[in-house]
Amino acid sequence: MEQRELIPHLFRMEFSKIIAVLCNYFGFKHIEIAEDIVSDTFLSAFETWTYKGLPENPKAWLYFVAKNKAKNYIQRERLFKEKIAPQIDQTSSEVPEIDLSEKNISDSQLQMLFAVCDPILSPESQISLALRVLCGFGIDEIASALLSQKETINKRLLRAKEKLRTEKVKIKFPEEKEIQNRLENVLTTLYLLFNEGYYSESKNIILREDLCMEALRLLQLLLDNESTDTPQTNALYALMCFQSSRFEARKNKNGELILYHAQDETLWDQKLISKGAYYIHKASHGDTLSKYHLEAGIAYWHTIKEDTKEKWKNILQLFDHLLQLEYSSIAALNRTYAFSKIYGNAKAIIEAEKLDLDTNHFYYTLLGELYKDINIGKSKENFLQALKLAKTQPDKKTIQNKIKGL
Repeated sequence: MEQRELIPHLFRMEFSKIIAVLCNYFGFKHIEIAEDIVSDTFLSAFETWTYKGLPENPKAWLYFVAKNKAKNYIQRERLFKEKIAPQIDQTSSEVPEIDLSEKNISDSQLQMLFAVCDPILSPESQISLALRVLCGFGIDEIASALLSQKETINKRLLRAKEKLRTEKVKIKFPEEKEIQNRLENVLTTLYLLFNEGYYSESKNIILREDLCMEALRLLQLLLDNESTDTPQTNALYALMCFQSSRFEARKNKNGELILYHAQDETLWDQKLISKGAYYIHKASHGDTLSKYHLEAGIAYWHTIKEDTKEKWKNILQLFDHLLQLEYSSIAALNRTYAFSKIYGNAKAIIEAEKLDLDTNHFYYTLLGELYKDINIGKSKENFLQALKLAKTQPDKKTIQNKIKGL
């Protein structure tokens, strides 16, 4: 890998790991210091490697420099040392070793994950903070991913960090009795993170695979820990595997969306489908039934391309359970499509119109589809309404193609 590709790659892979360890070392009170040290480390890498060439082990170089910069900061700032590191022997000039072993990195990231998903923060703040300190995303990237302004993201992050400071939230793994309550927040944040990538509302991108992969990576940390390797965690991981398996088939060479029925199933990743099947089997142990179980089940049936009655009956049944467990207008809309596959478009139109989602372009897109073989005029009318409401260029292009195809 060339240097111009290596530094961004290492930044994405290692930034969040070093941040997690240093935040654990310094505490949330000084999270900005940890961010400054890591940013300065990567700046040093860029400057040094440009003139002296790549070191034999770039990752080890980064860890060594980051540790030295952190030690130098502590030694230089005596007041800082006295306030944040009571574990340091004040009679000694020695600074304890900063542990950047793989185990401590994983432990620190897991502890950080629970800290940023503290229920005192709003869901928007949790996901923004997770993207920043656990995924290494810059402010511009977070703003783009969450369809927000840089200033809004900056303010949100500042408020979230201040809240964690004033509430004296500690970066630690929860007590055994707290884990299940806190885990729900963590899973929700990772679920939202994956969904931000799976359906991107960026004007030019329909799929942010980097967001999805970060959600999978962080979820793997939970699976690797005995206390958080729960049926819900396994079910969510299975869901993400099934959805990720169709990435390559979801868009064409021009970056335009390819709808499910038109996808080339030979492009589906069979290894990820098998992995999803393994984790959904693991999730089935015990008597827990979460929304992740049901959504993973729906995603599993979508990995079978054949249009059979059995497939759509199973999907419809799973949607019915899901809506009883946790109602969602989008889930209700998707259920209507499955309903049409079994009972026909005419009956599905009645079901869809009950939802009355008149501000949702997916609602009008579905009605446009359902009216295609019944009333071309109505079909076009609904597609045109969908076009007015669509926010992204890929969505608009998809709808325009449907209108042309009438």
